[in-house]
Amino acid sequence: MKVIPIGIWGGYPKANSATSSFLIEHDGFHCLVDCGSGVLSSLQNTIPLEMLDAVVISHYHADHIADIGSLQFSRIINYYLGKPSPPLPIYGHDQDEENFSKLTYKEQTIGVPIHENDVVKIGPFEVSFCETTHPVYCLAMKFTVNERSVTLTADTEWRDELVEFAKETDLLISEANLYEEHLGKSPGHMAGSEAGKLAKMAGAKNLLLTHLPLHGEPTEILYAASKVYDGPAELAVVGKVYEV
Repeated sequence: MKVIPIGIWGGYPKANSATSSFLIEHDGFHCLVDCGSGVLSSLQNTIPLEMLDAVVISHYHADHIADIGSLQFSRIINYYLGKPSPPLPIYGHDQDEENFSKLTYKEQTIGVPIHENDVVKIGPFEVSFCETTHPVYCLAMKFTVNERSVTLTADTEWRDELVEFAKETDLLISEANLYEEHLGKSPGHMAGSEAGKLAKMAGAKNLLLTHLPLHGEPTEILYAASKVYDGPAELAVVGKVYEV
């Protein structure tokens, strides 16, 4: 299994970049996790858009869905150019009926509902889900293939249930949107020390930090995480291939 960061920022992208998003690939199957601002542009540095086989959306804040409309339009253009593709499945929770309905578009994409405690087969992956603590309903997710797993926290405050959900995962991709001085002051997000604590308590083999703040120096977040978690940890690097 390969994991490639497509964007690393929370809220909105810095210049020439994208909000937090990851491409997960195995045996030629490509699954995009979240599709916010700048993601489509960044993704095309790795694969053509028509090579996408599935998309999974954690929640419906703009920094996780802003480019869905552009993705749908790209498939309409290919259709007009005589290069039609089967409908692209976009997996998302249906607790927000209005936003879930927008995942289905003109037979180009089709929304597929996902739920907490589901285990869904997406290509070669078994994907499971866990509710997070965020101002809107949001799902963490775990991709498993050949007894190897990648767990993505999505957007969340500290939540005890994530420890068991991420247990012994090979790669924990954790949001870390807060500096330590902001811990507890911004609902729905974790600081670096909490990401490190989650990795340590879950026994994660590797830690990757994402959904980073646009201000300050994010290496401080990595430092805070590494003070708690003594395994391999780094800030996610766009375009880097992480083998799991």
